[in-house]
Amino acid sequence: MSAAPALPEKPKGKRPIGWIIAAAVVVVAIVVAVIVSAVRAGGDDSGAAAGGTRKTVTIGVADKSLAYWSTYTKLAKEKLGVTVKLTNFADYSLPNPALKDGQLDLNQFQHIQYLADYNVTSHDDLQPIGSTAVYPLPLYATKYDKASAIPEGAKIAIPNDSINEARALLVLQGAKLLTLKDGGSAFSTTADIETKKVDVQPLDASQTANALQQGSVAGAVVNNNFATAAGLPSSDVVYQDDPASANAAPYVNVFAARKADKDDKTYLALAKLFQDESVQKAFLKDNPAAVVRDESPASLQKELTQVEQDAKAAKQ
Repeated sequence: MSAAPALPEKPKGKRPIGWIIAAAVVVVAIVVAVIVSAVRAGGDDSGAAAGGTRKTVTIGVADKSLAYWSTYTKLAKEKLGVTVKLTNFADYSLPNPALKDGQLDLNQFQHIQYLADYNVTSHDDLQPIGSTAVYPLPLYATKYDKASAIPEGAKIAIPNDSINEARALLVLQGAKLLTLKDGGSAFSTTADIETKKVDVQPLDASQTANALQQGSVAGAVVNNNFATAAGLPSSDVVYQDDPASANAAPYVNVFAARKADKDDKTYLALAKLFQDESVQKAFLKDNPAAVVRDESPASLQKELTQVEQDAKAAKQ
């Protein structure tokens, strides 16, 4: 074996290269330690890993202006250490695609029936992870004090999205303003109207209250959040379905998440937070006709699966 070449003499007044490398390694180690410590202490703001700690969560809603959300977001910060950012939507067709695309972490605006129809139609798999309440679906009229007083041929506005349209038609049938083929179902359309006393006018759900207030219709079926936003008084309700009945299970409103996030601990805690006594008190003050429901994620997901099967059968 040949002898190793002699090393050059160390330059005077300069530190050895090995010391420089060692110092660099120490600096890198310190930086890494600081980053790891910060992540452990502050959590992952982006909410990337299911089950991980999140410090900021964006929820899509349709009634951001109601006072109970102020109570809810305050409690989320105090009890969970989570900053909740609310994004309001006036159009029901937008919050689910926004959740799917990652613009939202959760949404809370829809019942199971609506979510099932969206999943089937859009080939998506959003999942309910907590319940809020069942809202009655009322028929409003400003000039009449009961449904039977609405005259023959009068125009009645109803929401035109497939699920709310079906429920609205069932409301009008309950009010004896029309009859539906085979008694109607959760997937009935205006094509299923067999006899009618009134002229049904399907409109975007956000416009039914406006149509009533502007006088272009004699009555309107208006979803709860739009009725509240429009300031429609409960005294103008001439008929509504029963939110406490067994048939109301598909109409339980839910917090929805992407399927990959359905077991996320922070998201589940935020959904459960709705059941806090102070949140419910504020919620029922804003929504006195609602019936609060406390359902487990497993039972909600089971109900969703069943309704999705019904939706697929209805579309065949």
